[in-house]
Amino acid sequence: MNKEQNPRIVFGIIGAVVIFLAFYIGIAFGEKKGRNEALVSIAPEGITLTNEQFEPFWKVWKVLSDKYVEATTTDTQKRVWGAIQGLASSQGDPYTVFFPPEENKNFKSDIAGNFEGVGMEIAVKEGILTVVSPIKNSPADKAGMKSGDKIIKIDEKSTNNMSTDAAVKLIRGTRGTTVKISFVREGLTGIQEKTLTRDIIDIPTLETETKDGIFIIRLFSFTAQSPNLFRNALRDFLQSGNNRLVLDLRGNPGGYLDAAWDIASWFLPAGKTIVVEDFGGKGQENKVYRSKGYDVFNKYFGEGKYKVVILVNNGSASASEILAGALQEHKVAQLVGIKTFGKGSVQELVTITPETSLKVTIARWLTPLGHNLSHDGLEPDVKVEITPKDAEAKKDPQLDKALEILKK
Repeated sequence: MNKEQNPRIVFGIIGAVVIFLAFYIGIAFGEKKGRNEALVSIAPEGITLTNEQFEPFWKVWKVLSDKYVEATTTDTQKRVWGAIQGLASSQGDPYTVFFPPEENKNFKSDIAGNFEGVGMEIAVKEGILTVVSPIKNSPADKAGMKSGDKIIKIDEKSTNNMSTDAAVKLIRGTRGTTVKISFVREGLTGIQEKTLTRDIIDIPTLETETKDGIFIIRLFSFTAQSPNLFRNALRDFLQSGNNRLVLDLRGNPGGYLDAAWDIASWFLPAGKTIVVEDFGGKGQENKVYRSKGYDVFNKYFGEGKYKVVILVNNGSASASEILAGALQEHKVAQLVGIKTFGKGSVQELVTITPETSLKVTIARWLTPLGHNLSHDGLEPDVKVEITPKDAEAKKDPQLDKALEILKK
């Protein structure tokens, strides 16, 4: 879940903080210089602060000190960290998060490779903690968690206004321990509950199959190994003598940008745009990722003499959307399924103090035609849903439609 990469993170799950560091300095020296005066005098260049703007802050601070029932045990530094967390969350971006010392230590441990948990990618979508996708054969998958499930409680703790990183901290834990997930699901009435037993998570990457004479590549995640595994799968596809391919990205929550970039290059001539990293005019020019020009399909079959269908659903996110969006807009592949999750942003981890850091969104991913993946996700060319009855009967109308299209 939410395995981050520095400096380019496609999961999605990361200057102004100096203002609130100024709060701390103001606290320390406020009696000598005047709180607001100290804050204003050390504000970063280009930022105008007034006494009136900060008066409510200091008033709340004083009320808490004078009236809060446990004020005598309140840690002043803890208040400062909380203020900085509020500053980060005021951006309205669930992926921009400030980590105080303990959370910072845990986060860095996570990105180094902590894989004990229940095995599901989660994100805040429209203000609600949502399952992006359970990892295949993980405890979450085996228990029946689905893409789109909206998590209401973790154990007995409400997820209202909870960040993704805070939720990950609660869900992850030692192998063999349990966590109760309360959620709502479209099509079901009331709050559902499942108790999941944590385990060591083995993240699958890729598998292949031939069905009705058509080659199928299922890609479950974009890891550092994905490009080599995909290349081997393509070799098997070409040796099969088939010219029709299903690329199944359903339930793939994303991963490394480089993996999506490399895989897309097998389908596109050199120089074709795969994705644009849009910095929003924040001092950097947009970066365009172009095809490396492997272009094996056109070289092997001839232009227009092969067919590709990509399967997507609401669990297809991030790197999956980069790959699917590029191939859809370059008319290489049709998308079949339902609308994708819509998670396309870049985070950077910035050290604030030796013990704290800020995970801040610095860019958005745009498709070749300029579509903002974070806003809307991708709409399939052919919309096909899987109903609860289909799932119960182990039917797959999305794959059936893909095979039908390729047989024509």
